[in-house]
Amino acid sequence: MNDSHSIADLPYKIAVLCYLYDEDDRLLLLHRTKEPNAGLYSPIGGKLEAKIGESPHECAVREIQEESGVQLELHEIRLSGMLAETAYEESTHWLIFLFEVKRPINPTEIESMEFDEGTLEWVHIDEVDSKNIPETDRKILWKLVKQHRGGFFAVHIDCSRKPFTWTVQEEWKATDV
Repeated sequence: MNDSHSIADLPYKIAVLCYLYDEDDRLLLLHRTKEPNAGLYSPIGGKLEAKIGESPHECAVREIQEESGVQLELHEIRLSGMLAETAYEESTHWLIFLFEVKRPINPTEIESMEFDEGTLEWVHIDEVDSKNIPETDRKILWKLVKQHRGGFFAVHIDCSRKPFTWTVQEEWKATDV
């Protein structure tokens, strides 16, 4: 029996989402022009380069640099969440690692607010819900990110069910430490 798989054939797509805040409690969001989620707002991020053995932390630092120009070291980010999403858009399973940058980002660190994937915008955390964000972000993910800022959560969202269901499988808040 051959258990080897091509990275492209694995049942999960593996990605990161990166939460960069400034001193005014604004979150850097990308108004996407490309799929997935074209036309919607999301944190910057992208797929892990599994072929080369890239770690989720390395992927987050790379994606932050590629999409915003902000140069970070590994010690400046922290794993803040993990999302397992079954049958997103009825076709893809996602395993997404969420990262917070541990220090405020100065808006002058952003090289360009526009690039091929869309336009970056600073959005106050109280206004994120008013943006056109994916349904799972609006109903589940963004609330968990706000509640666990400085902490950690793991959530599973089952999009194969209508309406979708979710379970928080692990969590701790910064106040729990």
